[in-house]
Amino acid sequence: MIVFRDPAEVPAGFGPSVVAIGKFDGVHTGHRAVIDRARVEAADGAQVVAVTFDRNPLSVLRPEKCPPDVIGPHQKLELLDRAGVDATLLLTFDETRAAQPATDFVREVLVDALAARTVLVGRDFRFGAGGAGDPDLLVRLGHEYGFRVEVVDDVRAVHADRRVSSTWIREALAAGDIATAARLLGRAPSVWGEVVHGLQRGRELGYPTANLSPDLEGFVPADGVYAGWLVDVDGSRRITYPAAISIGTNPTFDDVHARQVEVYVLDETGLDLYGHHVEVRFVERIRGMAAFDGIDALLVQMADDVERVRGILR
Repeated sequence: MIVFRDPAEVPAGFGPSVVAIGKFDGVHTGHRAVIDRARVEAADGAQVVAVTFDRNPLSVLRPEKCPPDVIGPHQKLELLDRAGVDATLLLTFDETRAAQPATDFVREVLVDALAARTVLVGRDFRFGAGGAGDPDLLVRLGHEYGFRVEVVDDVRAVHADRRVSSTWIREALAAGDIATAARLLGRAPSVWGEVVHGLQRGRELGYPTANLSPDLEGFVPADGVYAGWLVDVDGSRRITYPAAISIGTNPTFDDVHARQVEVYVLDETGLDLYGHHVEVRFVERIRGMAAFDGIDALLVQMADDVERVRGILR
């Protein structure tokens, strides 16, 4: 997948293209319905292009209303690539972009840069200064500039009669409900970041952990212990390890004051991942976070956690 970060980077003669526009926070099943429709529309050889932003526009427009991201920019690009997009235009959303009139956005991005033939959006799509642009305006501009607009209906969960959304995914993850989040995402929820040095307490207890940097990407689920996978994405090939994942402040001790994501790779005591970027995928929450009456009780629980994780991942 080609990545452009500014319309000026798109080479002359690029296109024709079929463009899907959206925040794509999570690249969940609803988003992929739009992308899949774009791929069908481009079956005759047009480029499939995702137009999205490097941050949630609310972080600039209404930061007090901006929810935490389900995924970060690195994760978004990787997931769009997996979804079959040929190119992504990852626009920087700043005050200049926020003030751009809707017509100027269409002319600069869709017409001049991407030579859009078809543009696909969701029903709640808004664009341009003050959110003045909506699908109806996009249709009118399409008639003017020579592209067709297709509004893709929401994907709804039959059992809950609710549209698939990033809001619902965040709610599920905040409750530790990995199964629901995975169904909505169409994949295992995950976080991505660099392995950094911690307090080395896990190593001292016989369970060395890879600690993720606090500035990781992705929505961190509720505190607790999870079965999952650690994927080492550094190097020429990806290596996937079964893992027990701890999230929280480790309340048995009193020297951890911020939530941490710590990953114990099963049966690996000499693995050196410091400085590596890893993806941590969550499969199932096995218990909440708890304080234990001393190290011996903690060790008994950790051994039980590992066996439960092993059984889930087997």
